[in-house]
Amino acid sequence: MSRNTFRDLGVPADLAAVLERQHITEPFPIQAATLPDGIAGHDICGRAPTGSGKTLAFGLALVARTPKAKPMWPTALVLVPTRELAAQVEQVLKPLAKARGKYVATVYGGVGYEMQRKALRKGVEILVACPGRLEDLIDQRDVRLDNVQIVVVDEADRMADMGFLPAVKRILDKTRKDRQTLLFSATLDGDVDVLIKRYQRNPKRHSLPEAKQGDVTHHFWHAAREERVDVLVKILAEHESALVFCRTRHGAERLSKQLGRAGVEAAAIHGSRTQPQRERALAQFQAGKVRVLVATDVAARGIHVDNVGCVVHFDPPATDKDYVHRSGRTGRAGADGTVFTLVGREHHKDVRALQKALRMPQRVDEPRQASRGRRPAPAGAPGGGASRGPSTRSA
Repeated sequence: MSRNTFRDLGVPADLAAVLERQHITEPFPIQAATLPDGIAGHDICGRAPTGSGKTLAFGLALVARTPKAKPMWPTALVLVPTRELAAQVEQVLKPLAKARGKYVATVYGGVGYEMQRKALRKGVEILVACPGRLEDLIDQRDVRLDNVQIVVVDEADRMADMGFLPAVKRILDKTRKDRQTLLFSATLDGDVDVLIKRYQRNPKRHSLPEAKQGDVTHHFWHAAREERVDVLVKILAEHESALVFCRTRHGAERLSKQLGRAGVEAAAIHGSRTQPQRERALAQFQAGKVRVLVATDVAARGIHVDNVGCVVHFDPPATDKDYVHRSGRTGRAGADGTVFTLVGREHHKDVRALQKALRMPQRVDEPRQASRGRRPAPAGAPGGGASRGPSTRSA
């Protein structure tokens, strides 16, 4: 018999009612698969990409099972790789926690410590944290993890990519040995598998089938440094929305202003911007108030944005893995997408190495009209240079 509602999955009536008021009535596949085990107290190992609904999958179990906490001693912990994801998780959990008189707080870098310390002193049941800031607060004795009974490690593969796994291990070692551990990741091999074997006890494993991926076409175009802004503006004129990547913070900020002077509304997001500035830029892009988000690689991890028409590597990425992460922002949820890489003479050697690593045609072509709604010419055709490229699924 199929389970069609959250109540059927064992979600308590008061929490299901919160979802119903938000017009959330039909569980996503990852929620239907994992909620019964999570609410029953089992460890969970879930393979699921960003945007699959896993925040509610672990969030409902957290709120249902987390006991009251003393000041500075949270009873549940959610570890995430980026502050953008921390804010998104907090937004989902707060209405559920409020229904049970429980509190949620987030701690991450890039903002002052005092507001975070104040929240911890007041007492929070569920702490959503980035590893670096959490370790700082632990070292300063602002928070203790001895009473943490439930831990979620979200986006574990991105934790590994960003070098956070040593910190994650140190943090998990400070929590209760008999805790419930819920781990979600787009991949479960390599460093993530080490985490599973070390910190989970007979986890219930749930893997979503690969989501339908749109048809993503990849272009590598010659563009000298002095020509790149003009080439970019022509690309942007043919797409309703675009995520443009620069290698440095200064470059992203400068390009955003150059696009503004060219009549293209753009917002910048990078590590030098304050958290409110980053959140405002992302919100403007998601709402369609600006068509272009100019970003450093921080935006390739932990940010979920649907319906991105194209990705432009204004500066070619440093590695093939970065290329896949960046490019994975388009062609999501079955939609088609296009990826452009602007290649100066100084980039040719590195770009050819990247193409070889990704088993793509090793060629760079002259720019042409990037017509929207028209399938790009296949690689090898006159004026073409397009390839289907690697899988650019974003984790």
